[in-house]
Order: sequence, then C-alpha cells, then structure tokens
Amino acid sequence: MIDDFLNMVKELQKKIEYEEETTYSKIVIREYRNPTNFGILEQPDSIGELTGICNDTMKIMLIVKNGIIDDACFWTDGCGATIASGSMLMKMIKGMATEQAWHISKDDLLKELDGLPKEHLHCAKLAVDTLHSALKQLNK
Repeated sequence: MIDDFLNMVKELQKKIEYEEETTYSKIVIREYRNPTNFGILEQPDSIGELTGICNDTMKIMLIVKNGIIDDACFWTDGCGATIASGSMLMKMIKGMATEQAWHISKDDLLKELDGLPKEHLHCAKLAVDTLHSALKQLNK
C-alpha cells in the first residue's frame, strides 16, 4: 500500500515536471526553483511594493551606494513566473546605476527569462513596476 502511494507520488511529480518543461523556458524553471536574492534586506535605502492584477504582491528592497545598486532583494507571495521574474530582475540590476535601472522594461526582463507564456506576462510587468516604485522612493 505504501509502495503504491509512493509510486503515485513519483508519477505525479513526473507529470508536473513535464508540464513545467513544456510551458516554461529552462531559465524560468531554474529561477523559480532556486531563486537568488529572495528575502528581506536589513535597512534598505528604498522599498517598492506593489500588487499585480492577479493579486500577487512583490516587494523590492534596494541598497544604493554612489548611485549604484549595491544590493537588491525581492519577496513575493506569487506564482513561479513571478518568483522567476523577481529573481532574474535582481540579477540584472545588481551593480547597475540607478539611472540605467530606470530604463529596464518588461521586454528586457522577458528576454533574459527567454520568455513567459502569454498568461504570465503580467508577472514580468509586476517585477519591473515594483523596481520602478523602489527607484522612485530613492528620490523622495
């Protein structure tokens, strides 16, 4: 009986992985399975927090030194596509001038992720909009 249950779980896991691999790029899968810079920064210089159209919330925290993003972290309660978007965006902006970060678009992020399915494009938009919100806080 336990063996039957364990076999069922293995089969279900294979099915989930197959569906992921046919839906998402390898980069998206890597980023949401092992996100980098996920968490909370102690004493950030700026925080942006937004809720997207699907009710996912994202928070981006920045530490900026001499106009350069020295450290960046994100937190989200969202889906895998939102996690992947936040993770990749943090990789993109670390070490970048804040003025340059203002110019990052949803399309730039989607290119780095090797795309997202149409129904998840809003996840990349949420990440970029949250970054812009955090950058606005630096100027206040």
